[in-house]
Amino acid sequence: MNGLIKLELTRALRNRKFLFFSVIYPSVLFLLIAGSSDSKEKIDGTGLTLSTYMMVSMASFGALTAVLMGNSERIAKERQSGWVRQLRLTTLPGRGYVLAKTASAAVVSLPSIVVVFAVAAVVKDVRLDAWQWAALTGAIWAGSLVFAALGVAIGYLATGDAVRPITMITYFGLSILGGLWMPTTTFPGWLQDIARWVPTHAYAALGQAIEQNRAPHAEDIVILAVFFALFTGGAAWLYRKDTLKA
Repeated sequence: MNGLIKLELTRALRNRKFLFFSVIYPSVLFLLIAGSSDSKEKIDGTGLTLSTYMMVSMASFGALTAVLMGNSERIAKERQSGWVRQLRLTTLPGRGYVLAKTASAAVVSLPSIVVVFAVAAVVKDVRLDAWQWAALTGAIWAGSLVFAALGVAIGYLATGDAVRPITMITYFGLSILGGLWMPTTTFPGWLQDIARWVPTHAYAALGQAIEQNRAPHAEDIVILAVFFALFTGGAAWLYRKDTLKA
Protein backbone atom coordinates (compact mmCIF):
# COMPACT_ATOMS: atom_id res chain seq x y z
CA MET A 1 0.00 0.00 0.00
CA ASN A 2 2.92 2.35 0.68
CA GLY A 3 3.99 1.99 -2.94
CA LEU A 4 0.53 3.01 -4.17
CA ILE A 5 0.49 6.02 -1.85
CA LYS A 6 3.86 7.16 -3.24
CA LEU A 7 2.55 6.69 -6.78
CA GLU A 8 -0.57 8.74 -6.03
CA LEU A 9 1.49 11.50 -4.44
CA THR A 10 3.82 11.64 -7.43
CA ARG A 11 0.91 11.83 -9.85
CA ALA A 12 -0.81 14.57 -7.84
CA LEU A 13 2.35 16.68 -7.57
CA ARG A 14 3.03 16.35 -11.30
CA ASN A 15 -0.47 17.51 -12.25
CA ARG A 16 0.17 21.22 -12.75
CA LYS A 17 -3.45 22.05 -13.54
CA PHE A 18 -4.66 20.38 -10.35
CA LEU A 19 -1.93 22.05 -8.28
CA PHE A 20 -2.85 25.47 -9.69
CA PHE A 21 -6.52 25.19 -8.83
CA SER A 22 -5.96 23.64 -5.40
CA VAL A 23 -2.89 25.59 -4.24
CA ILE A 24 -2.58 28.86 -6.21
CA TYR A 25 -6.15 29.66 -7.22
CA PRO A 26 -7.51 30.12 -3.65
CA SER A 27 -4.78 32.69 -2.93
CA VAL A 28 -5.59 34.54 -6.15
CA LEU A 29 -9.26 34.64 -5.16
CA PHE A 30 -8.29 35.92 -1.72
CA LEU A 31 -6.39 38.82 -3.29
CA LEU A 32 -9.23 39.61 -5.70
CA ILE A 33 -11.83 39.69 -2.93
CA ALA A 34 -9.88 41.13 0.00
CA GLY A 35 -6.97 42.83 -1.73
CA SER A 36 -8.40 46.36 -1.66
CA SER A 37 -10.50 45.99 1.51
CA ASP A 38 -10.15 48.16 4.59
CA SER A 39 -7.93 46.34 7.06
CA LYS A 40 -9.93 47.66 10.05
CA GLU A 41 -13.56 47.60 8.90
CA LYS A 42 -15.40 44.56 10.25
CA ILE A 43 -18.10 42.44 8.62
CA ASP A 44 -21.44 42.75 10.34
CA GLY A 45 -22.31 39.80 12.54
CA THR A 46 -18.82 38.24 12.47
CA GLY A 47 -16.48 40.54 14.37
CA LEU A 48 -13.85 39.84 11.68
CA THR A 49 -12.36 42.01 8.98
CA LEU A 50 -12.86 40.94 5.39
CA SER A 51 -9.21 39.89 5.22
CA THR A 52 -9.35 37.58 8.24
CA TYR A 53 -12.76 36.21 7.23
CA MET A 54 -11.69 35.47 3.65
CA MET A 55 -8.35 34.04 4.74
CA VAL A 56 -10.12 31.18 6.51
CA SER A 57 -12.70 30.89 3.72
CA MET A 58 -10.11 30.61 0.96
CA ALA A 59 -7.90 28.22 2.95
CA SER A 60 -10.99 26.04 3.44
CA PHE A 61 -11.85 26.43 -0.25
CA GLY A 62 -8.36 25.30 -1.28
CA ALA A 63 -8.53 22.23 0.94
CA LEU A 64 -12.01 21.47 -0.39
CA THR A 65 -10.70 21.68 -3.95
CA ALA A 66 -7.82 19.30 -3.24
CA VAL A 67 -9.81 16.57 -1.52
CA LEU A 68 -13.12 16.75 -3.39
CA MET A 69 -11.96 17.36 -6.96
CA GLY A 70 -8.86 15.24 -6.49
CA ASN A 71 -10.72 12.15 -5.29
CA SER A 72 -13.97 12.11 -7.22
CA GLU A 73 -12.71 12.49 -10.79
CA ARG A 74 -9.69 10.23 -10.46
CA ILE A 75 -11.63 7.40 -8.84
CA ALA A 76 -14.45 7.52 -11.41
CA LYS A 77 -12.07 7.60 -14.37
CA GLU A 78 -9.83 4.85 -12.98
CA ARG A 79 -12.89 2.67 -12.42
CA GLN A 80 -13.88 3.25 -16.04
CA SER A 81 -10.40 2.51 -17.39
CA GLY A 82 -10.17 -0.77 -15.46
CA TRP A 83 -7.29 0.34 -13.23
CA VAL A 84 -9.29 -0.30 -10.04
CA ARG A 85 -10.20 -3.77 -11.29
CA GLN A 86 -6.53 -4.54 -11.91
CA LEU A 87 -5.61 -3.45 -8.39
CA ARG A 88 -8.16 -5.86 -6.97
CA LEU A 89 -6.16 -8.70 -8.53
CA THR A 90 -3.12 -7.75 -6.44
CA THR A 91 -2.49 -8.26 -2.72
CA LEU A 92 -3.55 -4.67 -2.02
CA PRO A 93 -6.25 -4.68 0.70
CA GLY A 94 -9.64 -3.35 -0.34
CA ARG A 95 -9.31 -0.19 1.71
CA GLY A 96 -5.80 0.51 0.40
CA TYR A 97 -6.91 2.20 -2.82
CA VAL A 98 -9.24 4.61 -1.03
CA LEU A 99 -6.64 5.36 1.66
CA ALA A 100 -4.01 6.10 -0.99
CA LYS A 101 -6.35 8.55 -2.74
CA THR A 102 -7.24 10.28 0.51
CA ALA A 103 -3.59 10.51 1.60
CA SER A 104 -2.45 12.09 -1.67
CA ALA A 105 -5.30 14.62 -1.58
CA ALA A 106 -4.53 15.47 2.05
CA VAL A 107 -0.87 16.15 1.23
CA VAL A 108 -1.86 18.58 -1.53
CA SER A 109 -4.45 20.30 0.67
CA LEU A 110 -1.85 21.31 3.27
CA PRO A 111 0.17 23.65 1.00
CA SER A 112 -3.08 25.21 -0.25
CA ILE A 113 -3.85 26.22 3.34
CA VAL A 114 -0.34 27.44 4.10
CA VAL A 115 -0.06 29.51 0.90
CA VAL A 116 -3.31 31.37 1.63
CA PHE A 117 -2.11 32.09 5.17
CA ALA A 118 1.25 33.36 3.88
CA VAL A 119 -0.39 35.66 1.31
CA ALA A 120 -2.79 37.03 3.93
CA ALA A 121 0.03 37.70 6.38
CA VAL A 122 2.36 39.33 3.83
CA VAL A 123 -0.09 41.26 1.64
CA LYS A 124 -2.88 42.12 4.10
CA ASP A 125 -0.81 42.13 7.29
CA VAL A 126 -3.03 39.56 9.04
CA ARG A 127 -1.57 38.95 12.49
CA LEU A 128 -2.51 36.11 14.85
CA ASP A 129 -0.87 34.38 17.80
CA ALA A 130 1.34 31.39 17.06
CA TRP A 131 -1.17 28.97 18.61
CA GLN A 132 -3.93 30.39 16.38
CA TRP A 133 -1.91 29.79 13.19
CA ALA A 134 -1.20 26.21 14.30
CA ALA A 135 -4.81 25.60 15.37
CA LEU A 136 -6.18 27.04 12.13
CA THR A 137 -3.93 24.82 10.05
CA GLY A 138 -4.86 21.72 12.01
CA ALA A 139 -8.59 22.43 12.08
CA ILE A 140 -8.89 23.18 8.37
CA TRP A 141 -6.68 20.25 7.40
CA ALA A 142 -8.53 17.78 9.63
CA GLY A 143 -11.93 19.15 8.63
CA SER A 144 -11.16 18.51 4.97
CA LEU A 145 -11.53 14.77 5.66
CA VAL A 146 -15.29 15.30 5.63
CA PHE A 147 -15.10 16.34 1.98
CA ALA A 148 -12.47 13.74 1.13
CA ALA A 149 -15.10 11.14 2.07
CA LEU A 150 -17.62 12.93 -0.15
CA GLY A 151 -15.15 12.84 -3.03
CA VAL A 152 -14.73 9.09 -2.64
CA ALA A 153 -18.50 8.62 -2.58
CA ILE A 154 -18.97 10.65 -5.77
CA GLY A 155 -16.12 8.77 -7.44
CA TYR A 156 -17.89 5.46 -6.84
CA LEU A 157 -21.34 6.85 -7.61
CA ALA A 158 -20.66 8.49 -10.98
CA THR A 159 -19.30 7.18 -14.25
CA GLY A 160 -16.21 8.67 -15.85
CA ASP A 161 -18.33 10.79 -18.20
CA ALA A 162 -20.79 12.03 -15.56
CA VAL A 163 -18.39 12.67 -12.69
CA ARG A 164 -17.23 16.14 -13.83
CA PRO A 165 -20.66 17.86 -13.88
CA ILE A 166 -21.76 16.15 -10.65
CA THR A 167 -18.56 17.17 -8.89
CA MET A 168 -18.67 20.75 -10.19
CA ILE A 169 -22.28 21.28 -9.12
CA THR A 170 -21.48 19.88 -5.68
CA TYR A 171 -18.23 21.86 -5.45
CA PHE A 172 -19.67 25.25 -6.38
CA GLY A 173 -22.88 24.66 -4.44
CA LEU A 174 -21.00 23.87 -1.24
CA SER A 175 -18.59 26.78 -1.75
CA ILE A 176 -21.25 29.41 -2.39
CA LEU A 177 -23.89 28.27 0.10
CA GLY A 178 -21.27 27.66 2.77
CA GLY A 179 -20.08 31.27 2.56
CA LEU A 180 -16.59 30.49 1.27
CA TRP A 181 -16.81 33.09 -1.50
CA MET A 182 -18.78 35.75 0.36
CA PRO A 183 -19.99 36.21 3.94
CA THR A 184 -23.33 34.53 4.56
CA THR A 185 -24.40 37.68 6.41
CA THR A 186 -24.92 39.22 2.96
CA PHE A 187 -27.47 36.51 2.07
CA PRO A 188 -31.23 37.00 2.37
CA GLY A 189 -32.61 35.74 5.69
CA TRP A 190 -34.11 32.57 4.21
CA LEU A 191 -30.82 31.68 2.52
CA GLN A 192 -28.88 32.26 5.74
CA ASP A 193 -31.15 29.72 7.44
CA ILE A 194 -30.27 27.17 4.74
CA ALA A 195 -26.55 28.00 4.86
CA ARG A 196 -26.37 27.18 8.58
CA TRP A 197 -26.89 23.50 7.76
CA VAL A 198 -24.37 23.28 4.90
CA PRO A 199 -21.18 21.43 5.96
CA THR A 200 -18.86 24.01 4.39
CA HIS A 201 -20.45 26.73 6.56
CA ALA A 202 -19.67 24.71 9.69
CA TYR A 203 -16.22 23.93 8.29
CA ALA A 204 -15.28 27.60 7.85
CA ALA A 205 -16.87 28.45 11.21
CA LEU A 206 -14.24 26.33 12.97
CA GLY A 207 -11.48 28.59 11.67
CA GLN A 208 -13.46 31.75 12.35
CA ALA A 209 -13.92 30.67 15.98
CA ILE A 210 -10.16 30.25 16.35
CA GLU A 211 -9.59 33.71 14.86
CA GLN A 212 -12.08 35.12 17.38
CA ASN A 213 -10.21 33.37 20.20
CA ARG A 214 -13.22 31.32 21.29
CA ALA A 215 -14.38 27.71 21.24
CA PRO A 216 -16.29 26.52 18.16
CA HIS A 217 -20.07 26.29 18.42
CA ALA A 218 -21.27 22.80 19.32
CA GLU A 219 -23.77 23.00 16.44
CA ASP A 220 -20.96 23.34 13.88
CA ILE A 221 -19.06 20.35 15.31
CA VAL A 222 -22.21 18.23 15.30
CA ILE A 223 -23.03 19.20 11.69
CA LEU A 224 -19.54 18.22 10.53
CA ALA A 225 -19.67 14.94 12.47
CA VAL A 226 -23.05 14.03 10.99
CA PHE A 227 -21.97 14.79 7.43
CA PHE A 228 -18.72 12.90 7.93
CA ALA A 229 -20.69 9.85 9.07
CA LEU A 230 -23.07 10.17 6.10
CA PHE A 231 -20.30 10.62 3.53
CA THR A 232 -18.08 7.84 4.88
CA GLY A 233 -21.05 5.50 5.19
CA GLY A 234 -22.12 6.28 1.64
CA ALA A 235 -18.59 5.85 0.33
CA ALA A 236 -18.23 2.47 2.09
CA TRP A 237 -21.57 1.24 0.74
CA LEU A 238 -20.80 2.37 -2.81
CA TYR A 239 -17.32 0.82 -2.60
CA ARG A 240 -18.76 -2.55 -1.58
CA LYS A 241 -21.41 -2.32 -4.29
CA ASP A 242 -18.76 -1.59 -6.91
CA THR A 243 -16.65 -4.49 -5.64
CA LEU A 244 -19.55 -6.93 -6.01
CA LYS A 245 -20.06 -5.82 -9.63
CA ALA A 246 -16.44 -6.51 -10.53
